[in-house]
Amino acid sequence: MRLPPYATLLRVSYTLTTFSGVARATIPASRQNPARPGYYLQAMPFSSLFGFGSNNNNNNNNNNKMSFPDQRTPDEWRAVLNKDQFRILREKGTEPPGSHKFDKFFSESGVYTCAGCNAPLYKANHKFKSGCGWPAYFDSIPGAVTRHEDRTWGMTRTEIVCSNCGGHLGHVFKGEGYPTPTDERHCVNGVSLNFSPDDPVKKDGSA
Repeated sequence: MRLPPYATLLRVSYTLTTFSGVARATIPASRQNPARPGYYLQAMPFSSLFGFGSNNNNNNNNNNKMSFPDQRTPDEWRAVLNKDQFRILREKGTEPPGSHKFDKFFSESGVYTCAGCNAPLYKANHKFKSGCGWPAYFDSIPGAVTRHEDRTWGMTRTEIVCSNCGGHLGHVFKGEGYPTPTDERHCVNGVSLNFSPDDPVKKDGSA
């Protein structure tokens, strides 16, 4: 078996150590559970540990088995998405923590929509401050987000995608102890989202 270059092994080792420390620092002591193996690594998008790349093998196979209303081809998506949006929404990549303006952006009203198909996903009052480095929401607009099991990177997590186009949003974590109505954290890539100060959900009378 051919081993990765030594420099790559060093980078991965350093990144694992660094991000484990970051996770400990950003999760309040009252919610830390170091007794759980891999707790800090499971609490973040794992592909971020390897250079924020794409993770599109098993996950894309899962999405291919699903049927979404918006059935645009990869070429059609490339025509309307920028490079980062395509990598994350269509190839299930991950943005670096703290890199997107939505991480620290809050509004009293408005709606976060899918950056690919503009479907409403989250209301402004679903967002909360988690300190994880990615936009966090405790709930979504009913039916807007689809969940499925993600077994990539040697662990089992719950991936969330846009129910209209299947675009990758991130992962959802439960039972972390945040003082929210659902005790869930939708850990979402900011690149996957747009924000509208208006409320298209209310405008069309569906909520």
